[in-house]
Amino acid sequence: MSYERLFEPGTIGNLELKNRIVMPAMGCSLAESTGEAGARMIKYYADRARGGAGLIITEITRVDDETGVGTPNQLSVTNTHMIAQLSRLAEAVHAYDSKIFVQLHHPGNQTHSRLIGGKQPVSASDVTCKVIGEQPRALTTEEVEAMVRKFVTGAVIAQKAGIDGVEIHAAHGYLVSQFLSPHTNKRTDKYGGSFEGRMRFVTEIIIGIKAYCGPKFPISVRMNGSDYLPDGITQEDGIAQAKYLEALGISCINVSCGTYDSGATIIEPSYFAEGWKIDLAAQIRKAVKIPVIAVCNVKHPAFAEKMLEDGAVDFVGIARGHLADPEWGKKAKAGKDTLIRKCLGCMECFRILNDGLPLGCTLNPVLGREFEYGDEKLVKNGAGRTVAVIGGGPAGMEAALTLAKRGFDTILMEQEDKLGGTANLAAIPPNKGMITEFVETMQAQLAEAGVDVRLGVKADAAAVRATGAEAVFLAAGGKPVLPAIPGIENAVTAEEILGRMAPPEGQNIVIIGGGVTGLETAEYLAAKNKVAVVEMLDKVGGNLYPSVVMHLAQEIMKSGGSILKGKRLTAVEDGAVTIADTKTGDESSIPADLVVLAMGVRPDRPDLEALREEYGDKLILVGDSCKPGQIYDALHSGHDKAFVY
Repeated sequence: MSYERLFEPGTIGNLELKNRIVMPAMGCSLAESTGEAGARMIKYYADRARGGAGLIITEITRVDDETGVGTPNQLSVTNTHMIAQLSRLAEAVHAYDSKIFVQLHHPGNQTHSRLIGGKQPVSASDVTCKVIGEQPRALTTEEVEAMVRKFVTGAVIAQKAGIDGVEIHAAHGYLVSQFLSPHTNKRTDKYGGSFEGRMRFVTEIIIGIKAYCGPKFPISVRMNGSDYLPDGITQEDGIAQAKYLEALGISCINVSCGTYDSGATIIEPSYFAEGWKIDLAAQIRKAVKIPVIAVCNVKHPAFAEKMLEDGAVDFVGIARGHLADPEWGKKAKAGKDTLIRKCLGCMECFRILNDGLPLGCTLNPVLGREFEYGDEKLVKNGAGRTVAVIGGGPAGMEAALTLAKRGFDTILMEQEDKLGGTANLAAIPPNKGMITEFVETMQAQLAEAGVDVRLGVKADAAAVRATGAEAVFLAAGGKPVLPAIPGIENAVTAEEILGRMAPPEGQNIVIIGGGVTGLETAEYLAAKNKVAVVEMLDKVGGNLYPSVVMHLAQEIMKSGGSILKGKRLTAVEDGAVTIADTKTGDESSIPADLVVLAMGVRPDRPDLEALREEYGDKLILVGDSCKPGQIYDALHSGHDKAFVY
């Protein structure tokens, strides 16, 4: 498909862009500990430029080292020492005819004191962010004036480095947004009170940047179309702010929404529809004449094209899409939509960042590791030698793809009649359809790479030997864990339930295990059954991102279900299960017409000894066959072991 509008050149101020694709700012924690743009960050952004982004906006970039640290290893523009490496970043992006802005940021009350040397967070007023839970102090008038100068200094440093423009982060409940929003601005000085007072902070920043960087240096303002808070910025407020900002002479507006306190509206999990907030941008674009960029949970090039055709935006922000696939734009331009690994909305990227680690992605095992694992680092020494991969789930597909890129003659054997393994089951619960698209993308990538895919083949030692393979990657997945308790033979596994043509109806169903599989299976069954989830731990959801866990729990309980934590299964009986409190040992009974086990899996290693005797250390275990995990773990395992073989 041809996307004429998406690949039409555009302008922001006097800056010419090769297309309408913008990679908006996303925290990546890939800077050096000094705040400089080191080799890893430069490679990360260069790959997105090479992949087709017309404009790249850096991650939240701090302007203040005292109270303005948002993440570990955050990019900084606080002093002139940053210029040299920023210039190298600019050069790396410009090499692909892409442009780059630095996003100027201060977290305000949305940071932890541990990130700022134990100091108290600051804000427009002493309003606490409920998610952070730390009482901030209000900046004095003099401190606000000094903070204006820090934003301006950051812009000057960026300009000196050859960066094409800056973006003021005035959205998402961060410091500038805290001045704009009546939810957080309770000030009585010149920076509060009236609409003009709340706009004064950002106004002075813009005027200062123009004074020092010149009137033609592009300034973008990322702003909220709505806070989605009862006393916050409304859609009407957002339109008024956009018109005011335009009058100040900025170059473009980048529309987003939400704050930490309004939950998932900033970064949408999978249960948000593609394009759900498009009206926020569309109404602002009607009200202003300068270009409008907007993020809208875009997954597909066709949807981005429609946003442009409908006049909702001038430039489309493709955020996590560029994390899942750095070549999103390049593939779209070539009409190879199926080859794009499209964001699942699983929130794993932000869970990893919240743990203080560099950025990672479920579908892209190279993300955050481009410097070490980029395709140009592949040792292409396969020379047509044959390698066999047993198992066509995520780990096996990724291993086969990586081996094929290295020049091996790769044979992928799967005993079922289709690829995907348990990913096909993971796609069945509500809002998980993007997993089906992921499997389709992997199939297309395997075909393009020339992998010999053999379906319906039980790959025992004899079948593998017949291929003449020099090595075997065993990716046979896992087997459900079945506890040794009375009556367990009367239970079924989550995999069996999800694999049925239709779910049961009108039953009391007890699901044992409150991890990812247990909660998603419970949501799937809760619509037409009464569901109880039993979990041994004191929390459910495993490593799922909190907003995803909250949504799943709400959906289960909204349908009349329940979640029982700190309980373990002791027996499956006729019409009931017995559970025991993990602390007291007290037992109780729950009605159960059906018992579903979602207690994890153990490695499946068919014909292991025969394969090991045949191949020795050239038998390589990947995915659940090595160590059980989620799709993230499977893809990383398959990729990394094939990378180093």
